[in-house]
Amino acid sequence: MAMGCQLGKRLFRAGALVSVMTMLSRVAGLARDIVLAALFGAGGGADAFFVAFKIPNFLRRLFGEGAFAQAFVPVLAGTMAEKDPARLRALVAAVSGVLLTVLALVTVLVVWGAHQVVWVFAPGFASDPEKLALAGDLLQLTFPYLFFIAGVAFAGSILNAHERFAAPAFTPVLLNLSLIACALWLSPSLDVPVMALGWGVLIAGAVQFAFQLPFLARLGLLPRPRWAPRDPGVRQVGRLMLPALFGVGVSQINLLLDTVLASFLENGSVSWLYYSDRLVELPLGLIGIAIATVILPKLSHAAAAKDPSQSHRIQDWGLGVCVVLGVPATVALWVLAEPLLATLFLYGELGVRDMQQAALSLRAYALGLLPFMFIKVLAPGYFSRQDTKTPVRIAVWAMVANMAFNLALIGPLAHVGLAAATSLSAALNAVLLWRGLRQRDWYRPRAGWGRLGVQVGLATAVMGVLLVWINLSFGSFADMTLVSRVGGTGVLVVAGIVSYLGMLLVLGFKPAQWLGSGAE
Repeated sequence: MAMGCQLGKRLFRAGALVSVMTMLSRVAGLARDIVLAALFGAGGGADAFFVAFKIPNFLRRLFGEGAFAQAFVPVLAGTMAEKDPARLRALVAAVSGVLLTVLALVTVLVVWGAHQVVWVFAPGFASDPEKLALAGDLLQLTFPYLFFIAGVAFAGSILNAHERFAAPAFTPVLLNLSLIACALWLSPSLDVPVMALGWGVLIAGAVQFAFQLPFLARLGLLPRPRWAPRDPGVRQVGRLMLPALFGVGVSQINLLLDTVLASFLENGSVSWLYYSDRLVELPLGLIGIAIATVILPKLSHAAAAKDPSQSHRIQDWGLGVCVVLGVPATVALWVLAEPLLATLFLYGELGVRDMQQAALSLRAYALGLLPFMFIKVLAPGYFSRQDTKTPVRIAVWAMVANMAFNLALIGPLAHVGLAAATSLSAALNAVLLWRGLRQRDWYRPRAGWGRLGVQVGLATAVMGVLLVWINLSFGSFADMTLVSRVGGTGVLVVAGIVSYLGMLLVLGFKPAQWLGSGAE
């Protein structure tokens, strides 16, 4: 029991740390969006920048914290288990050398042909040569961000594997601060003000990369990169990356197809989905992504040590946190959809009907919040054992299901149908991942899940009823002033948290047992 409790407490502290840092990043990102909207609006310059920034961001998911991290962390954990510092340094030197060399070549090629690359990603710009040229100029500044951010992901993987979570989790804040600073103080001095944002991205990449290096040096893992494509560790990372790359590509295709279908709906549909998705991303980042960041290196170490009981406890802890925090978050998003959207976005050009339509899709997306959290926690169970193929096969089935749901639901439900299809396919993905872990005996749930489910369900029901009553007593948030909206939303959030946690304790929920990762 003591071992389980200590493990759970370490996981909780690490998860809480990553969650706090993620919150800082999301708050800074919101401030960034406000500044960019105020200074650049939604004109041609802003369009050009968002396209120029989207391109390296898309590839970042392939070469950065997405496919690369999923492949590298298990190999790194296996090498760490050998207790051979020289071999570990050799692996770091070889992988960093190959990764950075490949990305340097890609960066040079894209910067050289930036205007052609923009045309591929945004062919609609061809009708506006000035916007196309501006986007190409911006891409020449933003694309090197990929080189730096891949280095950031590489360093972050090493630090996370050594339980140094703070620096990697804080690093994204630097991007938002750099963009805000350049928008406010550099743009007024440039002939083309929006070019300041390109410089902001480039500066942010370099600063984020440099920020990680001292932490690697403290671990003694800052060797000179070397070109060694035949190194066994490099080859193993490459083999694991290929299916992971395909899996990430599948998710991006899903997002692209959703956008294409939404573009055939009435004006505003894409924006309604965007605003509602932004709200779902907040709890997903604070809970699901934070937990996944913590447990992947932990599971990888347990797999390398051939300790299945440790793996079961870690996986169980992650799923437990998702249930305890994700279920009330889902209900809160459903009940408070309109108050939240009105408080954050009901200003300027966004009208009441826009807010109401976004609230409908937010409720549909909210149904997928818990499945998406489960996916973030279940997938590392495969990656930690160097199985990247199974999650990809499951992702393909989920993509096919998503398209079928899209086509079935877009007719009667329009943009809400697209959001509902996303949630349904996420649920299928999560169920298949869970079933695969159970069939392989890679996860054994602890006793007591039924009791936890009853406790969480009753506490969430009490919270939901209270929130509905308070919300109705406030009336329409669309008719309130800014101060009243913020105050009302604050009351609802505090009431929800206090009522939920209070009811959990009344029902006998024991945080110490939960933190103990299932140890009895």
